[in-house]
Amino acid sequence: MTGYAGRGVHGTTVELLGSRIVDGTMAPGEVLDLREIGSRMDLSLTALREAIKVLAAKGLVDSRQRRGTFVRERAEWNVLDSDVIRWRHSAGDASAMLDELAEVRAIIEPSAAGLAALRRTDEDLADFEQALADMAAAATGTAEQAAAADLAWHGLLLRSAHNEMLASMNVLVEPALRVRDSLVHNHTTDDPVPSHRAVVDAIRAGDPTAAVASTRALLDKSADDLSRVLNLLDSKESG
Repeated sequence: MTGYAGRGVHGTTVELLGSRIVDGTMAPGEVLDLREIGSRMDLSLTALREAIKVLAAKGLVDSRQRRGTFVRERAEWNVLDSDVIRWRHSAGDASAMLDELAEVRAIIEPSAAGLAALRRTDEDLADFEQALADMAAAATGTAEQAAAADLAWHGLLLRSAHNEMLASMNVLVEPALRVRDSLVHNHTTDDPVPSHRAVVDAIRAGDPTAAVASTRALLDKSADDLSRVLNLLDSKESG
């Protein structure tokens, strides 16, 4: 997942401030003395003010007369923003974030599959077959290719429900799902096709009950895969 790092002074400034806010170095409610921060970090006021605009759009900071610029409460952050997700991951908050993602997916994806079973078109079914073929091919490729194929399949699932609001949920879920997929596909060689094929077969059959059940089974497997990888990483760190 790309962020602001590497985009010149502006990007570096956003990255420095954003990561410090998310990891708690700059705590909620803290007033940011831009002149002091600029002096300490060797940043210009212009760069800081531009960065503050970006961080304000992400819900991390706000500016008020007589109060100045301050860090907003965590509940006000845009936790679905791709940079906020990345900063949470870097701050060691990945486990909690991925638990939240699993809960959101458990609400959205089975319902999408049920609707897809009732509304899918021939074009949707052809796209699903291509997505499964891409997933099978990516299984012998890089972790990045495997993650991309998985993301494409899950985006297609939401679109196949033919509900514009539901389809737009992919934009919200995709950044966190990308983090999850990168972790899992870097540490497992398990074949993902059968569990995804079961969902497609139920959608093809026009069976919403089976589509919901197979999607829940897929998500259960996804949670097990992630848990196994996180336990593996924990054991390596403790060892």
